[in-house]
Amino acid sequence: MATVAEPLVGRAAELGLLDRAVAELDRREGGALVVAGEPGIGKTRLLAELAARADARGHIVLAGGASELEADLPFWVFADALEEYVAGVEPRRLASLGDDVRAELAHVFPALGAAAAAASPDERYRTHRAVRELLERLAASKPLVLVLDDVHWADAASVELLGALLRRPPDAAVLLALAARPRQIPDRLAVALERARRDGTLARLELGALPRADARQLLGDAIGETLADALYAESGGNPFYLEQLARVSATRPPGGETVLAGVEVPPAVAAALAEELALLSPATRRVFEGAAVAGDPFEPELAAAAAAVDEGAVMQALDELLALELVRCTDVPRRLRFRHPLVRRAVYEAAPGGWVLGAHERCAEALARAGASATGRAHHVEHAARHGDPAALAVLCEAGELARPRAPASAARWFGAALRVLPQTAPAQQRVGLLTARAGALAATGELAASRADLLAGIGLLGGEDAAVRIRLIGACAAVEHLLGRHDEARARLAGALHGLGDPAAPEAAALMSELAIDGLFAGDYAAMREWAGRARDGARAAGDPSLTAGALLALAEALAGAVADAEAHRTEMAAVVDATAGEDLACPVEAVAHLATTELYLDRYADAGAHAERALAAARATGQRFPTLVPTLGTARFMQGRLAEAAEILDGGVEAARLSGVDQAIAWSQVNRSLAASAAGDVDTALAAAEEGFGLTRPAQERFISAWAGVALAAALLPARDPAGAADVLRRAAGGEEVPFLPAGWRAMALELLTRCWLALGRREEAGRAAARAEAQAAALGLPMAAAWASRAAAAVALDAAEPTVAAGRALASAAAADQAGAVVEAALSRTLAGRALAQAGDVDRAAAELERAAAALAECGALRHRDAAERELRKLGRHPYRRTRRGSHDAAGLASLTGRELQVARLVVDRKTNPEIAAELFLSIKTVETHLRNIFAKLGVSSRVELARAVERAGGEQVA
Repeated sequence: MATVAEPLVGRAAELGLLDRAVAELDRREGGALVVAGEPGIGKTRLLAELAARADARGHIVLAGGASELEADLPFWVFADALEEYVAGVEPRRLASLGDDVRAELAHVFPALGAAAAAASPDERYRTHRAVRELLERLAASKPLVLVLDDVHWADAASVELLGALLRRPPDAAVLLALAARPRQIPDRLAVALERARRDGTLARLELGALPRADARQLLGDAIGETLADALYAESGGNPFYLEQLARVSATRPPGGETVLAGVEVPPAVAAALAEELALLSPATRRVFEGAAVAGDPFEPELAAAAAAVDEGAVMQALDELLALELVRCTDVPRRLRFRHPLVRRAVYEAAPGGWVLGAHERCAEALARAGASATGRAHHVEHAARHGDPAALAVLCEAGELARPRAPASAARWFGAALRVLPQTAPAQQRVGLLTARAGALAATGELAASRADLLAGIGLLGGEDAAVRIRLIGACAAVEHLLGRHDEARARLAGALHGLGDPAAPEAAALMSELAIDGLFAGDYAAMREWAGRARDGARAAGDPSLTAGALLALAEALAGAVADAEAHRTEMAAVVDATAGEDLACPVEAVAHLATTELYLDRYADAGAHAERALAAARATGQRFPTLVPTLGTARFMQGRLAEAAEILDGGVEAARLSGVDQAIAWSQVNRSLAASAAGDVDTALAAAEEGFGLTRPAQERFISAWAGVALAAALLPARDPAGAADVLRRAAGGEEVPFLPAGWRAMALELLTRCWLALGRREEAGRAAARAEAQAAALGLPMAAAWASRAAAAVALDAAEPTVAAGRALASAAAADQAGAVVEAALSRTLAGRALAQAGDVDRAAAELERAAAALAECGALRHRDAAERELRKLGRHPYRRTRRGSHDAAGLASLTGRELQVARLVVDRKTNPEIAAELFLSIKTVETHLRNIFAKLGVSSRVELARAVERAGGEQVA
């Protein structure tokens, strides 16, 4: 941040709010605030005052700003604020950051070392999490104030990171202070700011004009009253305009507006700037123009290169510019900023156009000599590249590839610049390659219409000799059209291309048929999906291609359609091939392993599904591929196994990734899965919020698969929220009626069991009986353990409601056994809870207590605390007291005895009211490791919060955690 020496005039109310924010930091409470207002209104000055007050209290203050002409440099605003400081931090403070976190951070702060070699754009949220962990680590010893100015100019990657930090603030004493011009804030950042304001995590300061008395004080005694009044009227009370007008005394044009830096300013202000610049010597003016090209902030060496002068001339010019306060020093040595972005824009726009091109070229050459990356040079190369220049083309392409995983918006811009540089005589394949690369980057940022346009342009450039590439682009285009909701067009495009091949045995035909199978999935037409996938597999084999992808897709289609025996046979065949290449992740296509994992999920093979999904995710990351279904598959496998905390973390990442994509369909699907995981954990609030958002984003008439699952998720959340009528209604409407035909066959019994409980809650026993009977018929037809578990539980609920507790107990225990067979820990425990209720009503108290104790223990171990509490309530009705709920020292001590030495240390620090970052710093652990220890401690002690944990430790006595 530039040094600002003059005292701040006025703004008493705003300063009071800043003082409160700093005081909250003293109490180890973080937060965020944004100072909003028009150019020149004093946003930067107010942030400088915040920084000074925080610094005076001993807080860490780091500051940076976005720059208008560098809005394409990935993560620039964060690098400007943090990189120099992070590079100089004592290594011990960052030693506990994991290698994966450091590799992610290197994408933002190259000074930290080597970045991850490749990654999928779908997982750029991992970089955001790494930056959050870095901020938490930096604030572990004392509070941190991160000041980011002019964020309306922030590059797209910085905007995404800002949004992530606002949605999930650092768990530490970190104050995020922003300044922005409201009318220029990007839509995505505006949405994130407004959401944070509504959630109460962001304070907003709207700066208006200075009152006349404060303006008079700002001008000082050297300005007479008459002139002061005239200047106030002309400036409108804008502090920058007021000071700028006071600097010169020339005649200024009356009225009107002048556009400068993308905003309208009074022409008198523009004239005053022009007059001030006219006072500079020619040599100083040229250096000033070079600095405007070099950047804001800028370093003297690059300004010298841009201006084509020696370093001595630059230093002499800087003396003059500093004396006139046209530039100011920053906290970083040999780095300067312009007095105001309007000053830089005025200088840049006034410089001769041809000279500016040459200055950018000289900057690019200087950066290349200094060993700067392609990303660091691309900004200048883009401005100065000659048409057909192969060196410039190479730099832009390399910059695009480097930016693609973490900053796809910047990548799209640079691929676009490369297309402009590419000569007309270039081979069509080269242009198609760039169009395809830009289309992928655009799709990753949610610019689906633009992505589709690039793919269509690429398809149009290819001839018959490029059939394989053309088919690949048609498939990619159809996939984008599906995301746009243009399903009919996607289907027609694929069918037309298939018809155009003529030969259904052509190698390219299998790819088109596979895409048509995916079209059937969107439509919830599992029979059509199965038909197309089978034709794809047969066609590929006839052409001599083993086509693992088509074979795995066929297995998935069969599983969804309920052809369990066929699905299992093909799954076994595909798994043998995939597992034979263990350790050779690139030997099998990511799509094939992903389809295999999803098939296993629908065949109740949760451990296999998780293992294959993890393998496919690793391969996708290593190769930079996108395959967004992997995260939902892995997360669902984990929560079905009872690994609820792990599932929540995985699926939260999926939600973050979906939000970054900006695609409603992706957000809906990720929230559906997050809701189902939350329901399994008994977290009703999270389940309901996620399901409501997901359901609201679906299009039932177009995407039956997603909308049907969204209905299930919402119903599963509404029922425990005491709205059984709403749950039954939404479930039937979304899933296609009483028989829920839009859902995959293997999980229809789950929806029918849910519907059974809805009807029973409404007292509609006849409808409940019919739903349970349908579940049993479905389970009998499939022969899958989880279908049997859900069906038996539905039958048990109906029997218990009909006062047949012995029957109910038998069916509930059969349900638990079937769930055990599938490895579905939570589902088995829920069935045992129902069995315990039934056995209690049948008078078999001991067996009831045994089942309830077993259920409560399993649910506690999984972290399904609401469901655990329900089981324990049933135990209390029997006069039995849950072991974990004992309140006196001996039993608390016994619980603490189950903790490891490290867990005891963590527990003691929780008692001392340490935050996770502070615990991590004290024990030299990563924050993620601390979170894992806390989850284990909660499960072992049967507590659900830090407060409960502290009480348990205090009851046990200090000697237990010494």
